[in-house]
Amino acid sequence: MTTPTAPTTDSSAPTEAVATATPEPSQPGQAWRLAEDAPQLEEVDVIASQGIRDGIASQSKTAGSVVDTLDAWALSIGEMRVSLFDVLLIVGVIALVITGAWLAIRVSRSLLGRVTSFDSSQRLLAEKLSTMAIWGLAFFIGIDLLGIDLTALAFFGGAFGLAIGFGLQKTFGNLISGILLLMDKSIKPGDVISVTDQAGNESFGQIRKIGIRAISVITRDQTEYLIPNENLMINQVVNWSYSSRDVRVKAPVGVSYGCDLKLVEELLYQAVDETNRILSAPKPRVNLMGFGDSSVDFEIRFWIQDPEEGLANIRSDVFKRVWQLFKEHNIEIPFPQRDLNLRSNQQIDRLIDAMAAKK
Repeated sequence: MTTPTAPTTDSSAPTEAVATATPEPSQPGQAWRLAEDAPQLEEVDVIASQGIRDGIASQSKTAGSVVDTLDAWALSIGEMRVSLFDVLLIVGVIALVITGAWLAIRVSRSLLGRVTSFDSSQRLLAEKLSTMAIWGLAFFIGIDLLGIDLTALAFFGGAFGLAIGFGLQKTFGNLISGILLLMDKSIKPGDVISVTDQAGNESFGQIRKIGIRAISVITRDQTEYLIPNENLMINQVVNWSYSSRDVRVKAPVGVSYGCDLKLVEELLYQAVDETNRILSAPKPRVNLMGFGDSSVDFEIRFWIQDPEEGLANIRSDVFKRVWQLFKEHNIEIPFPQRDLNLRSNQQIDRLIDAMAAKK
């Protein structure tokens, strides 16, 4: 009877040994470390990049190893873990979204420029609305690509709305005012309006651009004013080209009482007819305004169609031509004359006697 012997184990077979590897202590102040050395906590990724990592790894092993290497370098702050791959992915998505939005805005502007039924204000309004819609869509696309839960932004949305109500109310007020100005066409690019500086001097300027916050107005001396849109909504504005670009200019002229008034009137009409930029229709008009202290007062009224080219210069051209015609026909332009009466006293009498003695 044989006794069963215990099975012998081959010494050459590998034995499974349970060994616990003690991680090396990290250096003080070192925030970046390999994921293998990080403690096994319930870490939360900043973005949902696991699907992207798996997709890259399934396409190429080399690319997958590079992604794993980038993902191994991570920064752990509490339960939040941000890897180098996450940072690069965020930057790439933001750059992609901004580039796509910029290209979409250029395409939309090109398409709107081909619409012939829009005037300048309607085209500008459509461009601004399309730009706002594209940037809003780009924002939500970026949020979706990054895998951010919008419910997590509920608190920040409330804080942002509170900030709009207090700190950004002027900015959004100007934005809405600019849209309303373009909708009712009261102010549009190319219009000529009156601009008053801080010293109270009024000048004329042409609107070059209506922006989100303000409009850009450039005057004849190439000074550019930025006027908030809200000011144009609540203050009185003189728009010289609102319904028509025809602007009437007045030029006062005084002549001496001894002049032939009929000849003066003919010369004034001739001066207007020989000056450029003045329209023939509506016809110019010369009016006798009154009899002043030292002159007979006339006023020349004529029309121009390009107020952005200036009003003072066209009035100056008319005055120079009037001066030349008056010189040729001996028409006198009077100047104020005053009589000086001196009361008699001892000093005046002595002065008169001294002057008489010298003679």
